Amino acid sequence: MKATGLRIGLVGPLPPPSGGMANQTLQLAKLLREEDAIVELIQVNRPYSPRWIGRFKGIRAAFRLLPYLLHLWRSANNVHLFHVMANSGWSWHLFAAPAIWIASIKGKPVIINYRGGEADSFFNKAFSWIKPSLSRADAIIVPSGFLEAVFARRSFSTSIVPNIIDLSRFKAEVNIDAPPKADFPYIIVTRNLEPIYDNATAVRAFSIVRRTFPAAKLILAGSGPERKTLEKLSAGLGVADAVIFTGRVDNEGMAALYHGADLMINPSLVDNMPISVLEALASGVPVVSTNVGGVPYLVEHGKTALLVPIQDPEAMANSILALLNDPAKAQQMSQAGVESVQQYTWPNVRERLLRVYEQVLIKSDRSTVSVK
Repeated sequence: MKATGLRIGLVGPLPPPSGGMANQTLQLAKLLREEDAIVELIQVNRPYSPRWIGRFKGIRAAFRLLPYLLHLWRSANNVHLFHVMANSGWSWHLFAAPAIWIASIKGKPVIINYRGGEADSFFNKAFSWIKPSLSRADAIIVPSGFLEAVFARRSFSTSIVPNIIDLSRFKAEVNIDAPPKADFPYIIVTRNLEPIYDNATAVRAFSIVRRTFPAAKLILAGSGPERKTLEKLSAGLGVADAVIFTGRVDNEGMAALYHGADLMINPSLVDNMPISVLEALASGVPVVSTNVGGVPYLVEHGKTALLVPIQDPEAMANSILALLNDPAKAQQMSQAGVESVQQYTWPNVRERLLRVYEQVLIKSDRSTVSVK
């Protein structure tokens, strides 16, 4: 199946920063172009022009929104369909909803690729505002059964098209059978330093782990507004010398961090299908994650990861120690994780996505476009 000549308006964020949705947008554009599609990227997070506008919260949104809307309007004259990477909150209202209405006005089919882990609470608060736009979408795709259920509760059908993992960058090293460095383990968290990702619980859990492994290191690989708070917390817990803040890490640097890690923690309070967990699994790094949102759809507790309740440092520490104290179990989980991510590679995802494209084009009487 190829998308030869199909002109796609791909709407979404692009790096920097290298977040999950931004990386997925960039990766998807590349993969679709390799399928002979013509992809026009319509960026929702373009740099501010002039750059100094970014310092003024009150007006900077307009300086980004107006060029975005103009780009959408012009692109609608050239594309066969829009593929919109959508999230919860203001991102929906400012970027996804306008794309749906412009596509509708221009008579172009639009696919909403909804990805927000906070969808349920967002819909509970604002569904009367969301529903009119959502009802005009020609198809809704979601990356997990978790979001499929969220939409089903509101009588919207969806198709599951999982997130894509790039195994050319994130893959287990040749020495995957080597046991962890039991005496000086490296533990990583690869989420931004924002309240929703609850890095504080990871730091508290690490302080417990360090009683057993005094040479352990915790690497917080990300940037965000919580850094100073987390630095103070680390100092207060007496682990400041062992907690490393890397700041923003690019894709290549992130792959290198996984290859040097013994274990990855995902402490988030809400989640959908976190790319960071996929990257860790693909890299052969055992995962301890909170049991939230779409994570239980992504991993199997006790087989490909260990799942713990949110905001429970003791439970998280106990799971970390269970793996560090049992290298054979950690290795078994590592291998199972590597095997599990094969279903998220492009050859296994592409058929699902191209089938959705084909269906919306047929429904909109544009079946002459080649998706075969």
